[in-house]
Amino acid sequence: MTFGGVMRTSVSGMNAQASRLATAADNIANTDTAGYKRASLEFSSLVPQNSTGSYVSGGVLTTIRNEITTQGSLEYTTSITDLAVNGNGFFVVSDTDGANFLTRAGSFVPDGDGRLINAGGYILMGYSVSNGAANAVANGFAGLEEVNIFNLALQATPSVAGNFQVNFPSNAPVTAPADLPSANAATADFAGKTSIVAIDNLGNEVVLDIYAAKTAAETWEVTVYDRADAAATGGFPYAAGPLSTDTLTYNATDGQLAGASTSLITVPVPNGAALTIDMSQTTQLATDYTVIDVAVDGNAPSSVDLFEISGDGVVYATYDNGARVALYQIPLANVASPDNLAVATGNVFQPTALSGDVQISFAETGGLGTIVSGALEKSTVDLANELTTVIEAQRSYTANSRVFQTGSELLDVLVNLSR
Repeated sequence: MTFGGVMRTSVSGMNAQASRLATAADNIANTDTAGYKRASLEFSSLVPQNSTGSYVSGGVLTTIRNEITTQGSLEYTTSITDLAVNGNGFFVVSDTDGANFLTRAGSFVPDGDGRLINAGGYILMGYSVSNGAANAVANGFAGLEEVNIFNLALQATPSVAGNFQVNFPSNAPVTAPADLPSANAATADFAGKTSIVAIDNLGNEVVLDIYAAKTAAETWEVTVYDRADAAATGGFPYAAGPLSTDTLTYNATDGQLAGASTSLITVPVPNGAALTIDMSQTTQLATDYTVIDVAVDGNAPSSVDLFEISGDGVVYATYDNGARVALYQIPLANVASPDNLAVATGNVFQPTALSGDVQISFAETGGLGTIVSGALEKSTVDLANELTTVIEAQRSYTANSRVFQTGSELLDVLVNLSR
């Protein structure tokens, strides 16, 4: 073994310990970085071919490992857009150039345009579900779009369903055909009238007048008019005919709606949807015309009151009128060997040949885990362990430097023998 070999080996050791010290420094610096995965340095020996009778020193090889598969503990916050994965999955994010990455850093906040951006400046990606359930592209990033929680307009929901529970008086007289509400005559005769409010496509309130008149024994006509067409006196004759006219029949024995009778009436709301009113609970009993229960869906225009993100990654907007609308579903990605992902600036990862290709699905499926809203995954760094590593690296570096210094001194002695 030559003195030069000794010095090269010690230099190899010093470089290895300097790299070890660098990983420890990086870990310590990122102790409070959400989603950060601890880096470590693994050593392997470098043994050259030895000749008989002498030893040829080699050195040390280093390999950097990122403990990406290690789950960090969850730290809960007060922001619903802080997201953590309790499981094996990764969020899919993109940079401003549209390149896609994987990350566990879920400290997302909306920017001025409403896009959810984390501390590294990466944009959260998801599938739109505004037109139906999302279908993930299993082996690629196609179909993903930026999650934007500001791009929402006021919402008005037209009325499409209602419930009308009323009692028709069994002892009411039969109304002559010419005087039925459906005839729209000034002489209209009816046993009862109820007005209800429905919502049209623009969110306007439309008042509907519902008239009930007895046409025969156990038989009733239900007629609906648009209040806007009423006469100046507030009733008949209306400027336009009825919106709908239906006939209900009842059992003479118990006053319940007959099985052969219609139980649903459909009213075309002006500039709105077809409103289906359930009248299956109406009765014909020997008492006055009595309204028991009336309910109609639909909402006037309202703005978004709050957002929420479910465990399966669906982003919901809740309007101040109580309507809850699904906007996006956030997917989760994984690879066959996460520890072999390439680490990039901003606490993100990229697939490599060693890691395997990206596979995308949704939370709560295939072991990807659950998305936790209002939480962040803490760094996997153990500060005490890193400080110990720093001390060990320092001592090993010092020892290698002593070997180098000794080899240098012996080389000087060798050179001076010829003088």
